Amino acid sequence: MLEIGQKAPNFNLPDETGNNVSLDDFSNKNIILFFYPKDNTPGCTKESIGFSSIKDQFTALDTVILGASKDSVKKHQNFIKKHNLTVKLIVDEDDTLCDSYGVWVKKKLYGREYMGIERATFLIGKDGMIKQIWRKVKVDGHVEAVLEAVKQL
Repeated sequence: MLEIGQKAPNFNLPDETGNNVSLDDFSNKNIILFFYPKDNTPGCTKESIGFSSIKDQFTALDTVILGASKDSVKKHQNFIKKHNLTVKLIVDEDDTLCDSYGVWVKKKLYGREYMGIERATFLIGKDGMIKQIWRKVKVDGHVEAVLEAVKQL
């Protein structure tokens, strides 16, 4: 399980354009890496719209926002277009990113257990170290809490 103060695991995965991205692409930037279960579901949509709506405030603080789920490039493109999202979305179809950040977990719904993505957010500093972790995120107020944490860096 990752902890604050550890080096953030790097990755090299496609984004919504199909081009590969890695943490190294954003050197000298803070990074918000938020994991969400699925495109076009209510909580995931609200969270993604929330980050998109104040992206300029994050940009002003030298911070990029990356969302990640198992959805395909095409699903991410549709999600972005449908909701006018401005955040970059990472494709993690084989769970490598989710595994390395410890968010591919056993979940329970109506007594049924299954594996899925835990809604979680990681704040990675310019030095590549994890500065803050939010697990089992509740969407209401989360984006604002993340912005406040970035302001404290």
